Amino acid sequence: MFGLPRVYHRPRNVRLDTLVRLRWLAVFGQLGAVLVVHFGLEFELPLWPCLAVIALSALVNMALRLRFPHTQWLEPDRAAWLLGFDVAELAALLFLTGGLENPFSFLLLGPVLISATALPPRMTLLIGIFAMACATVLIFVHLPLPWDSERRFALPDDYMVGVWLSILLAIGYIGVYTWQIGEEARQLSDALAATELILAREQHLSQLDGLAAAAAHELGTPLSTITVIAREIERALESGSPHAEDVRLLREQARRCRDILAKITELPVGEMFERMPLSALIEEAVAPHRNLGVAVDVTLPANSAAEPVGARNPAIRYGLGNLIENAVDFANKRVEIIAQWTAEEVSITISDDGPGFALEVADRIGAPYVTHRRPGPQGTDGDDAFGLGLGFFIAKTLLERSGGRLTLKNRAPPLHGATVMVTWSRASFERPPASSASVPAPLEPVTHNS
Repeated sequence: MFGLPRVYHRPRNVRLDTLVRLRWLAVFGQLGAVLVVHFGLEFELPLWPCLAVIALSALVNMALRLRFPHTQWLEPDRAAWLLGFDVAELAALLFLTGGLENPFSFLLLGPVLISATALPPRMTLLIGIFAMACATVLIFVHLPLPWDSERRFALPDDYMVGVWLSILLAIGYIGVYTWQIGEEARQLSDALAATELILAREQHLSQLDGLAAAAAHELGTPLSTITVIAREIERALESGSPHAEDVRLLREQARRCRDILAKITELPVGEMFERMPLSALIEEAVAPHRNLGVAVDVTLPANSAAEPVGARNPAIRYGLGNLIENAVDFANKRVEIIAQWTAEEVSITISDDGPGFALEVADRIGAPYVTHRRPGPQGTDGDDAFGLGLGFFIAKTLLERSGGRLTLKNRAPPLHGATVMVTWSRASFERPPASSASVPAPLEPVTHNS
């Protein structure tokens, strides 16, 4: 009931139009720099070889425009080749204009950053190593820096080694940092997409309840007609007719259908399918996890007359179910659920007697892909079998979206196990349900206290 959908990570393809636009920006920037240095500052440099290198990059851009449509997405390996070409083209320009003495040598970092943002780590590593190799070669092999012919310009060797080290460190450190930020953004995006899928599925299931009751009302009239006609046909048949038994069977089955529909129509649809008391909500979330070898005890206050009655909210139902499932998975023998309410607040506390939250991830529980499950398949389908941490993230996101606040902690010694408390204001919990036909609004990223 509360299983997670399998999460398919989007392929890390790169939009060709984005790369082409960036490369045109580099072409015009390089062309402007070369022309300003040669004609504006009147420094001597190998103008035509520099223009040839820039023209080659422009020709590649034009070929890409002619070969592929604007909406083309490049596979990671093709995008990596293009970024590798950009590193080589920039290294050739630096070779012609002073090597690492050229103040624009830090631009070798650019293709590495783009790769770290959009491509898999393996390709980013290869492009970074290639950029480092080019920087290393440019220390020893390069033409003189364009400068005033009357004044010789030379930087000390120690300074050049420092420039080289700074470029290598920038490629390594900033590349890793950029990849980490991009990876966290991708993980959050995938987790929120899974949350949207879960919420949409739960809302569809809730809508099926109302549709079943509506169908029962609508089918009552045609079944009554079938019953009447079958009775008339049965009366019109002569005794001993070979069709008498068939007509009698048809009438009995029609009556059976009417009895089944009568039981459905007797349910209080407006209340049963739109609003439910807190105890019924907890029982609905607990039911799939009973008789699994772990005792699940539910404790309610004595003042049941003042029990909160909330909307049949799929977000709350799924979120609580997932927290209970998590507690049952880790519990040794018992899970305890305590519901409490006042005139201002409603809270549900879920405790287990398992090992509790692992210390190494305690501060990050609730973030996507953070888990304290042991890795490895457990014989079930779905990515959650490998302990990706998506289940807790989705439950936390949905419950916070419903107005709840989660408090996570380990039980105080000598007790052991984890405790999760969900708290709502009474007004938020009893908020009237939204229209059943509404489409779930896009989820906003949730701010985690950790």
